[in-house]
Amino acid sequence: MDTCEEGEAAVSSHPRLLVVYSLRDPASRGAAEELLGLINGRECSIPRSTGCTYSDELGAYVAGFDEDTIRLDFLDDVAPSDVEAYIILSRHSGGKPSLTVHYTGNPGPRAEHGGRPWELSYTWPRLHAALIRTYRVVAKEHGLTKEFQVVLEATHHGPTSLRKPLVFIEIGSSEKEWGRRDAHRAMAETVYRVLSNDWTSTECSRIAIGVGDTHYPSTHTRGVLEKRYCYTHIFSKYVLENLNEELLEQARTKSEDLVDSVLYAKIPGAIKRLVRSYAEKKGLYSGKV
Repeated sequence: MDTCEEGEAAVSSHPRLLVVYSLRDPASRGAAEELLGLINGRECSIPRSTGCTYSDELGAYVAGFDEDTIRLDFLDDVAPSDVEAYIILSRHSGGKPSLTVHYTGNPGPRAEHGGRPWELSYTWPRLHAALIRTYRVVAKEHGLTKEFQVVLEATHHGPTSLRKPLVFIEIGSSEKEWGRRDAHRAMAETVYRVLSNDWTSTECSRIAIGVGDTHYPSTHTRGVLEKRYCYTHIFSKYVLENLNEELLEQARTKSEDLVDSVLYAKIPGAIKRLVRSYAEKKGLYSGKV
């Protein structure tokens, strides 16, 4: 059995990624099965994993774990040393049927769904943008956009303490949607297409911190899809009472791509002043999406 140590992935010149799924999550498991059906991979071994496949074509490992997706704080300890980022396949709960992409973090004093309070994950804006743009295209091809909204989510839940960038791609919002094979296929094809191409060259007219709008920030989503913006963390209106310069600084410094802007939508005057003051101190552009 291949142990997938450093150097095994030399065929791909792209950053090596670990695509993670949870056996207890029907959407995650179903999408992983579809993804494994698209690739020619070889078996490998990762500690704590229930199964691992490495794809030379994608330069990626696909590994399953018994733990739920929000409890994967141990990934840094088990991932092969050449892994540079994580994509987490996951279900989404609540709201209307949705196909979503988001980062993790707890921008406030509570950490009810994994991770630590006041802590944000590391991000990779070009990967995040490539996933949501491709998800939209694939969902249209599969006829899913009549039933599902394809949208970003604001930063929420764990894990938050991993030292490498991670991004969640999800199917929501109930057991009915989690079990749909067409949705599994759409998620799998999205990940396959993104990793098959040079996503590190994803177009970004701005690389921004997002502030304001709802948990499903349609304004910021349009920014990514129509204005070619790329985002690190997005803070919804529901967490703005907690927003401070320390959180904005985490969002800026924990980005793999250099942040140049703070873009806001539907925020109160006090938050606008905070954003503008922070942006001025850091030499960033600030303005409406």
